[in-house]
Parts: sequence; C-alpha cells; structure tokens
Amino acid sequence: MAHATLKQLRYFVVAGELKSVTRAAERLHVSQPSISAAIAHIESIAGVALFVRHHAQGLSLTAAGSQLLARARALLQDADGVLQFAVSLGEEIAGPLRMAAFPTFAPVIVPGLMRDFLERYPRVSPQCDEGHQVEIIDGLHRGTYELAFAYDLAVPDDLRFTPLYLHHPYAVVGLDHPLACREQVSLAELAGHDMVLLDWPLSRDYFLGLFAAEGCTPRVAHRATSLGMARGLVAHGFGFSLFNVPLGSDVAFDGRRLRAVPLVEAARPLRIGIATLDGIRLAPAAEAMRRFALERAERSGMANGISGLD
Repeated sequence: MAHATLKQLRYFVVAGELKSVTRAAERLHVSQPSISAAIAHIESIAGVALFVRHHAQGLSLTAAGSQLLARARALLQDADGVLQFAVSLGEEIAGPLRMAAFPTFAPVIVPGLMRDFLERYPRVSPQCDEGHQVEIIDGLHRGTYELAFAYDLAVPDDLRFTPLYLHHPYAVVGLDHPLACREQVSLAELAGHDMVLLDWPLSRDYFLGLFAAEGCTPRVAHRATSLGMARGLVAHGFGFSLFNVPLGSDVAFDGRRLRAVPLVEAARPLRIGIATLDGIRLAPAAEAMRRFALERAERSGMANGISGLD
C-alpha cells in the first residue's frame, strides 16, 4: 500500500488553502515542482483528482479534495500537537518515574527520599520496585527503569554509577550468641561459627569474598533470601550474619533482639549509588531525582562514607 508523508500532506493542505502551487511554494520556501509532485503523489493514492487546474488562474478543490483537505488539516494539527508534547517531555519535570532499588537498603533510603522529592516536584509520579542487582541491571537495559539505586557490584561499562553512600560490613548476632558481648570480632573468629548467609546473586559472592580475602571459609548453616528471614534466624540463635546497611532496629519481626558487632578488619565496603544507562539523556523527572538524591546524600554528610552501625 502506498503512503504519503506528513510533508507531502502539508504541501497539499497549503496548496489547497492558498489555491495556488506558486503561492504554496513561496509560503513553504520550497520549489513549485516539489508542491506539484506531492499533489500528484497523493492523487495517485486517492485514485481521484483533488484539484481542478485553471490555466493562469491557480487551483480549485474538487469535492474529494475538499473532504481530504479537512481530514489532512486535522491530522497535521494532531501531529503538531504530538511534537509539542514531545518537546515538553524534555523540559517539564512531571510525569511517571520508574525506579528500582535493592531490597536491603530500599526501606532505609527510598521512602524518605521519595517524600522529600515530591515536596519539591509534586507533579512527578515516582514508583520504585525492589529487585536484586542482576534484576536491576536487566531492568535498566530493557528500559523498564530510568534509574535504579544499586550497589557497586558488577556494574557493566554501559551503566553510569553515581555513588551516594558507603556502607561497611559488620556482624549481626543474637543476644545469646557467644560473640554477643564482643566489642569487635574478626572474620577468622566468625568463620568458626554457623553463618546465616544472605543468599542473593552477587551479594553472596561479596560476603563470601570477605572471608576469602582473609584466607578463611565461613560455615554456612542457613541461607536466607530476605533480610527479615536472616534477622529472624540470627535472633533465634541459628548463627551470625553479615550486613552492610544500618539495622534500623535491633529487634526481629517477632520481637527477638539482635546485636551488631563491628569487624576488626577494614573489610571492603559497598557503595550504594544511582545507576543509569550511560550516554542516554535522562528524562527531566529522572535527572531531577538523580540530582536530588546526590544533594541529599551530600547534605547528610553520608556521601563520603558511613558505618553500617550508624
């Protein structure tokens, strides 16, 4: 099926409104043959004459031409409206904002950040999903998310990572654990006790790698895929765990208490930051969130590093 471009339709509409190929060419700053060719192309598609040519007196529309002119004019107005809307998308800080965040720190960072962000940008509609590092990276690549709050774990080269917070790892034990009274504990000592491992992609490698760096291997007795489950198992004496985000509360969901114990070693911390596709201009709402989160981190004095126990 043959098609006409918006440019050809615009040539037809202007010629029909001015009833002259010459005047249409002058109005649009194009050649007369360009106008004539556009009209001829549209007439070939329609299969009927759209104009009556009057020698030295210009054009007049046929009945079919008048009908098409009205429809084409409306279509061009709609197209102009779409383009104006597209321009506004690049200027106005408003509309939906799809984000993702890692579940360990999402409850600590995201709700308050969204609340304060909406006070400044009330026309944005943010939504944040929780996902693990692999899911977050995949969502950014697929375009599901415009930005994500993630760890600096296996961040691919095609993502831009803006650091926000630095979290150091620390041990968590139940109150009846043999190490609960310690002010500090080494990874080597922890390796001699049962461990509750946060068993998420990349996260498990990070925690196990801390032990490997000290030449020891932990005794993994239980694995948890939620922070709540890990806290519960630790609180009930099934072993210690390693976290690197603030506990927020020293109480598990069922009321049993936990205790955080700093590590002796200067173990590798994790950076929490904002990940976006590199080389892609963010929509205004997403860029505003990126800048707002960075400003918030800098104001709080947390951008250069905080302890997981703070």
